[in-house]
Amino acid sequence: MRPSVKKIRLLLGNAAYRDAVWLGLAGFVFWLVAIAFDAHDSMHDFILTHEHWELDEIILAIAAMGIAGFIYGYRRIVDLNKEIGLRDTAEDKVAWIANHDSLTSLPNRHFLESNYKSRNAHGRSALTPEMVASVDLDGFKQVNDLLGHSAGDELLVATAERLKSAVGDGLVVRMGGDEFVLLIHTAPKNPVSFGNLVIRKLSEPLVINGVQVKISGSVGLAVAGRARDLDTVVREADMAMYVAKRSGRNAVAVFTPDMEQGFLRRAECELELRRAIKKNRIVPHYQPLIDLGTGKTCGFEALARWTDKFGPGYTPDVYIPLAEDLGLIVELSEQILRRACLDAKKWPRDLDLSFNISPTQLTDRLLGLRIVQILGETEFPPQRLQIEITESAIAKDSDTAFRIISDLRASGIRVVLDDFGTGYSSLAQLSRFEFDGIKIDREFIASFLNDEKQMKIIRAIICLAKGLNAKTTAEGVETDSQVFALRKIGCDIVQGYFFAKAMPASEVQGYLADNTFDPKANQESA
Repeated sequence: MRPSVKKIRLLLGNAAYRDAVWLGLAGFVFWLVAIAFDAHDSMHDFILTHEHWELDEIILAIAAMGIAGFIYGYRRIVDLNKEIGLRDTAEDKVAWIANHDSLTSLPNRHFLESNYKSRNAHGRSALTPEMVASVDLDGFKQVNDLLGHSAGDELLVATAERLKSAVGDGLVVRMGGDEFVLLIHTAPKNPVSFGNLVIRKLSEPLVINGVQVKISGSVGLAVAGRARDLDTVVREADMAMYVAKRSGRNAVAVFTPDMEQGFLRRAECELELRRAIKKNRIVPHYQPLIDLGTGKTCGFEALARWTDKFGPGYTPDVYIPLAEDLGLIVELSEQILRRACLDAKKWPRDLDLSFNISPTQLTDRLLGLRIVQILGETEFPPQRLQIEITESAIAKDSDTAFRIISDLRASGIRVVLDDFGTGYSSLAQLSRFEFDGIKIDREFIASFLNDEKQMKIIRAIICLAKGLNAKTTAEGVETDSQVFALRKIGCDIVQGYFFAKAMPASEVQGYLADNTFDPKANQESA
């Protein structure tokens, strides 16, 4: 590695000092010799006797050149000092940039990690504080998406100032994106109270481009012990922050040893999930869809199930979000859809296949092409496939969702709006998008018989769907009275445990042969 500018300057300074000493000694010796030989008088006599040589003028010219050389050297030294100063400034600036975030001017991840290596005699990091807080903003992405990146930058700068006011003489580090780490040098008596203080500061409204913006945050806290180093405490604060984030917005969590066990279990689940996807261990099960007009099974919804010996305890509400977090949801979804299409080809041709799309997939502009490609590979008719898309997925990126839905319907695939009424329900969405069906969420079905308001909502949804020429499907049906009531108010299709749970492909043919439903008989019994 080349020496730094400061080291070069030091070496140059030492060399100049040595030269000055030697030149001074040489001048002193020359002076002594001149005294001993009376050099000046001898030279004067020599010049007078050789006047035609113009030696006095030559000596004068040499003296003038010496003075000029001295002035030139001095100026060059001044210039060199300026250049070294500029290089020192540039080097300091580069070091600052490498260790700080250019937007907020806060220390960055590199600054924190570089100080891991600085240990004292007790093995602790030189910057180990008494407490560390890991902060993640909730709602930052929405601000970026709705108001633009410049508004997001302004929000981050304001957040940095608020966090600095919360830590006092502590240190705020921006780890990247909307994640921050707070190093608290004097730990508060009540860590949770400090976490709530941070959240209150983050939640204060901020006006950006004339729009009032309000975000929240999740805070994880870890208290440092005497023999703890900074990287360990930061890692524990991160674990606590993720626990707080799973608890909901404006949550605070303090690290406990059992959290680490939880993360180890998650890591184990991640490993098993990767293996399960690689070896096709997650397979579709099928829940029947019943046409209330005829009482016949009109199709099946494919639901992912991890059922082999490696999967106990890994329910869909655990491994589906995990697959989304790990970026595996596309591979898993395509794998299950391909398998479901092959299974559905063996059913009677009048039975449809219904398939759910993850919200994260709806940001992929090539989603429609991927689905059509799978249909081509499996030779499954697109007219028998319907794709279920949630309201929240559409709200995230409505433009991309519009293109995907248009592509799917143009290919002959039907599109159903899933979980209607529980997400971002909007008549504007229904007027812009074309849906072949609307699915009423189980939350409404569970209590609508005893809740007049819920009943009115379901009636309104069914009426709205009929006006849009879309069929309605009610999920979560568990009693015959629910079936009768839904049929009476005009619901088209139902599904739920009253008819059957999701079953493996091997049981579908047996179910079709043994199970029949007569809606009129149901009405009479009711």
